[in-house]
Amino acid sequence: MITTEILATARARGILIATAESCTGGMIAAALTDIAGSSDVFDRGFVTYSNDAKIDMLGVGQETLTAHGAVSEQIAREMATGALTRSNATLAVATTGIAGPGGSEHKPEGRVCFGLAQTGHPTQTQTIEFGPLGRAAVRAAATEYALGLLLQALDPA
Repeated sequence: MITTEILATARARGILIATAESCTGGMIAAALTDIAGSSDVFDRGFVTYSNDAKIDMLGVGQETLTAHGAVSEQIAREMATGALTRSNATLAVATTGIAGPGGSEHKPEGRVCFGLAQTGHPTQTQTIEFGPLGRAAVRAAATEYALGLLLQALDPA
């Protein structure tokens, strides 16, 4: 199971993890904390569904939100960086996207932007188009993808 591997690798490397979640609504944090003993590796999770929460809890800039919208790599970057700086973690992952239903021509259903911040490394971002799979499936796919990003950051070989 990927979460077991994430926790074991983080534990072995002395890394603490934080999450900053919008469209996944805490699902990444839940996946990590479903495993007993995760408290020595998982520091905290921020569920920042509203723009105000992103600003208040993570320090996301109103100007960034205005310029790019909540579903953007710029916001994912600020969310991940904010989670890192506002926690004891040394590794943080962020998600912001459109789980559906809905979306637009410019920001379709199934688009999720990810941010990955790690102490001593530049923050990385990427956008994945999962497509109109339905709300539950998009959220599940985004959670699994984010867990994969964490594992890759922990074991970059």
